[in-house]
Amino acid sequence: MNARTLSAGLASVALISFALGCEKGTPASAMLASKPTGLSPNFSASASNHHMRWDIVSINFATGTASAGGIASARANDNSKITLTGSGMFRSNPGNPQDVTGGGTWRTFDASGGSTGTGSYTVTGLVSFTVAPGTFPLPHDNIGNSADAGSGLLVVRIAYSDGSDGSLVVSCHFVGTPDAVFEGVTASKGFVDYWNREAPPAPPGDANRTAFHVID
Repeated sequence: MNARTLSAGLASVALISFALGCEKGTPASAMLASKPTGLSPNFSASASNHHMRWDIVSINFATGTASAGGIASARANDNSKITLTGSGMFRSNPGNPQDVTGGGTWRTFDASGGSTGTGSYTVTGLVSFTVAPGTFPLPHDNIGNSADAGSGLLVVRIAYSDGSDGSLVVSCHFVGTPDAVFEGVTASKGFVDYWNREAPPAPPGDANRTAFHVID
């Protein structure tokens, strides 16, 4: 997302938006340069066997607060769409994944926006998780300790309530995360790959944002 001209009343909101989930948010990165980039001591440890939590998050831009319970969408090759909620937990050790839990809701739409299905999904297995550099940019964190929040790329297997199987990719981009890392989710469902993630909207739009936390 390129930098946008916002009114003075939205200036602080713009900084939060560009910092959380805007891959090309250089203006916000410069303004927040006083916050150290890279991995926090707690989150960098997640490369070993630590208990982790992932969330599709909701952002209150008035207070600068991240909470669970957000939504994220991705589109298939014909522009049909899947919209997901969700959270879960896992052990970050790929050699011996443990405690893999989680799930949420799904809803699919055709290319014209008509609803084609809805239900829930359950996480059934961990494929991989890799930590990325990045610093949590918000003043308030309702999910966990902001010092334990970080960026990364998670891939899990999921089972949908209608009997289909698929995968979910959760990608998180914070301040200082390389621009190659996107913010949001992609998913597959049966033979359809919703590969084209929707980018986070400008504030006060609240969608397509994610976060990871070390919880042990």
